[in-house]
Amino acid sequence: MLFNSIEYLLFLPVTFLVYWTWCSTAQSRRLCLLAASMVFYGWWDVRFLGLMWLTCLVGYVSALALEHSSGLRRKVVAAVGIALNLGVLGVFKYYDFFAQSFASLAGHFGLSCHPVMLAVVLPVGISFYTFQTVGYVVDVYRGEIKAERDVMLFAVFVSFFPQLVAGPIERARNLLPQFKVLRPFDRALATDGMRQMLWGLMKKMLLADNCAVQVDYVFQNYASLSAADLWLGAIYFAFQIYGDFSGYSDMAIGSAKLFGVKLMRNFDLPYFALSVQDFWRRWHISLMAWLRDYLYVPLGGSRCGNLKHWRNVLLVFLVSGLWHGANWTFVVWGLYHGLLLLSFVALLGRSGLDGSAQPLWHKVLGAAATFVSVLVGWVIFRSESLSDAVSYLAAMFHWQGALSLSCSRMPLLLIVALLLTEGLNRHKEHPLMLPARGLWQYGWARMVIYFLLFMATLWWGGEQQAFIYFQF
Repeated sequence: MLFNSIEYLLFLPVTFLVYWTWCSTAQSRRLCLLAASMVFYGWWDVRFLGLMWLTCLVGYVSALALEHSSGLRRKVVAAVGIALNLGVLGVFKYYDFFAQSFASLAGHFGLSCHPVMLAVVLPVGISFYTFQTVGYVVDVYRGEIKAERDVMLFAVFVSFFPQLVAGPIERARNLLPQFKVLRPFDRALATDGMRQMLWGLMKKMLLADNCAVQVDYVFQNYASLSAADLWLGAIYFAFQIYGDFSGYSDMAIGSAKLFGVKLMRNFDLPYFALSVQDFWRRWHISLMAWLRDYLYVPLGGSRCGNLKHWRNVLLVFLVSGLWHGANWTFVVWGLYHGLLLLSFVALLGRSGLDGSAQPLWHKVLGAAATFVSVLVGWVIFRSESLSDAVSYLAAMFHWQGALSLSCSRMPLLLIVALLLTEGLNRHKEHPLMLPARGLWQYGWARMVIYFLLFMATLWWGGEQQAFIYFQF
């Protein structure tokens, strides 16, 4: 079920009341969360539950086996556990893509190849819970955490519904301990959770869904539009995907707070980044941290020669691109960002302009160059094919014709409002964390303002769209 749906609006308060009213022990609360997570995930397709349970079982058994293994056997157990989970992900998400790509390549050499295609439906959120489970197995193998023996507790860790289908990709050492203890109800945390959910809903429905209509039109008709229109379409998509994904993350983090659970931050004002390095420290933080800890560092990170360091960076971004989807546009998008990051490192150093005593105009130029560079990547990401991406970019940089879109300029106003609001509140987890002074110190005034914001979101929100990252 979608966070911005009537079903979730009914599901969440019912789960909240059952959790805090009827569940008086840590075990009963875990059972409540597990049952709620099964309902939440099974709402799309009950068949998906079997695959998620398989991933959960492989991770659980692998970790227990690791604690009773040593030497070569321990390495084999870890490798098998990781390979099984990644293998399931590979079959469901990538088999048809690589089989079709191989057949096309063979055709270019005059060879006839007709591979068997699975044509299976991609289970929602499979990339997220697979990476979370694999990270757990690796942490147990490294000795950073102990294997969890309570199968229900481990199942809640894998399936916790607020972050199950689109992250953040959590670590066992952060999430598991929060489910083990019997926490008292924290009213301040729950209240802040509802505020953060409202902020996420506003970003999703007001910003992302209104941008989506314009983005779809531009990318479907780019061949007949001017360069100005294409730039505007690219900007709209940049804020559509930001409002969509960061809005989901805010709603996920806010939902978790209702149950006394704190999830990691997943976005930190990425479009205020001063360099590409800075952008990737702010965008999809949980995925990039996962790739850093479980791929980049084991490969040697930056503690090796330049050639190996460049290889490590490109490999990380190649995996990041593939993680996003089985399409060559995602692969090229990943490699583009890898090359882009290495270029920025060569120009600015590994720290970029972050925290440096650079003149203001240096930082403004850095932020502008970063945003334009990221914008080019979003065109590749959004295009249906590589040929569409090349044609779109060629037309975008061949300046001719004025802005001709007759569509609403409302998304532009919303983008400006978002940037101003987040910029002014950049030191807070979300902008609705306002200090209790002035009118804001009165509870009735806060409730009126929240209600008006919610009604404005419903009134001016765009046509309901599925969250972009559900497909990954």
